[in-house]
Amino acid sequence: MRVSLDEVVPDTTAAAALAAGSVHGALAAVAARRPAVRIDFPSSGDSLSYRELVERGDALAAALARGGVRPGARVGLLSENAPDFLVALAGVSRAGAVTCPLPLPTSTRDLTGYAARLARAAAVADIGLVLVGGRTARLASRFAAAFDAGAVRVVTVTEYTASADAGADADAGGPLPDEVPPGAPALVQFTSGSTAAPKGVLLTHHNILAGLAAIIDGVGLTENDGGGIWLPLFHDMGLFGTLAGILTGMPMTVWSPAGFVKDPAGWLTDFLRRGGSIAPMPNFAYDYLADAVPAPVQAGLDLSGWRVAFNGAEPVSPASVDRFLAIFGPAGFSPAAMMPVYGMAEATLAVTFPPRGRAPVSRWVDRDLLARRGIAVDVPPDDPAARGLVGVGRPVRAMNVRVTGTSPGATGPAPDDQVGEIQIRGEAVTGGYLTESGAVPADAFTADGWLRTGDLGLLRDGELFVTGRAKEMIIVRGVNYYPHDAEDAARDVPGVHRRRCVAYADIAPDGTEAMTVLAETALEDDAARDLLTTGIRTAVGAALGLAEIAVHLVGPDALPRTSSGKFQRLAARDAVPVA
Repeated sequence: MRVSLDEVVPDTTAAAALAAGSVHGALAAVAARRPAVRIDFPSSGDSLSYRELVERGDALAAALARGGVRPGARVGLLSENAPDFLVALAGVSRAGAVTCPLPLPTSTRDLTGYAARLARAAAVADIGLVLVGGRTARLASRFAAAFDAGAVRVVTVTEYTASADAGADADAGGPLPDEVPPGAPALVQFTSGSTAAPKGVLLTHHNILAGLAAIIDGVGLTENDGGGIWLPLFHDMGLFGTLAGILTGMPMTVWSPAGFVKDPAGWLTDFLRRGGSIAPMPNFAYDYLADAVPAPVQAGLDLSGWRVAFNGAEPVSPASVDRFLAIFGPAGFSPAAMMPVYGMAEATLAVTFPPRGRAPVSRWVDRDLLARRGIAVDVPPDDPAARGLVGVGRPVRAMNVRVTGTSPGATGPAPDDQVGEIQIRGEAVTGGYLTESGAVPADAFTADGWLRTGDLGLLRDGELFVTGRAKEMIIVRGVNYYPHDAEDAARDVPGVHRRRCVAYADIAPDGTEAMTVLAETALEDDAARDLLTTGIRTAVGAALGLAEIAVHLVGPDALPRTSSGKFQRLAARDAVPVA
């Protein structure tokens, strides 16, 4: 079923479900109202109705209680995009415990490092039990080796469910809690770790339901929509995007990330065939779709029913947005459907959304003034010094956003068009992190209670424009450079594999700070590689007016990424062997 782009009225019954006070309560409410609606998993052929989700979750909760899992205990969850992931989330919530989704490995080349990260996450969150679900359960014994066998038990979701079905002694453990307070912890969401080691974001039931209400309200989700997710469920955009669709009562389809990456055109065809109207994706995914389907009209595709295409989780590129609209507009995709957004795990995802029915808004500013003086001065799009910024809207429901000056001692809001740190406060915002020391980082919050995001941005007339990350700024001879500007100049040089490159600050042989560009390439001929290196250095130098640029080449898929697919600029120096 398709929803008109012109007028969308949120389903008030979905908001009522969120008043249940707990995640499992909200799931039970929607299951009672829409029991037969299904969540399909095409990559594995599985399917799960909302009624089955709650019934299986309740059975798992009973088994967890019998096994001694008490309210407040932290339970790890390792699963690909499969029914077991959502069942475990529902079951752990019903038991009053705290779900800790753990990332799956991004490749087989770093299993040792992955095992160390798993062990660290378990220690930080004080996890004593890890549930393994879906096809990942086949590897349970291998994952178990990553943990301290004496402190962490690894068991499959199926094993726990089977123990409940077998009618285990109800008195062997403790009873299920009658209710879980809204302020009780519900989830530990590990950050992606793009600029530092992942931290455990502690979210309460109230945080989560407030965040989901903001998403539902922000785009007017209804039962008649159709949700499509391929992002990993252990990632905040994948998890909360899926839960927002479920709690609205709409049918959901959850693919595997590999299914999208390997065949973007096939994913799009299946999404449209199923009547999909809502899908969240990072910016790079829209590039993948544009590459895979350059002629959608000739392919017989009709995108007129796709009414919300969230673009977030990484910087939004004006060029990517314009290209996608140019290619898919003739096939019915409305410019107003493209929604560049800003969010983070600490805010239970949504921070700012653009208004419904508005096409993306981009502005072009002087790149040098933005980086060196922290001010946005508009220039024509074709100006050689122009940098495009995409507006990501205004604060969502029950969220406050401010941009604070970055100069020493600055405490007040920065004026319009002045770059500063983005800070947030609201019902969906975490109260703190789990760390190895057990204490909230001293610099996580301001003295007046705002969360420091570490992101840089500016406001104009209430609209937020994100400019970068504070930790990733490159300083050469006292001059600031955004890595994004160097990457923008380098990625279109012929020979760069799939436009993949990162820029970061490094130390030159003479001890001074320098800029390094690391680019992927499939070229093997030495002469061709030398030409590519020179081309990148020339392009970046011309764009930034900088002579001291080091360029190194690595093979395809060698750049380190987070579990959500973001490039790790600060890890590139150590994690990638330079070719």
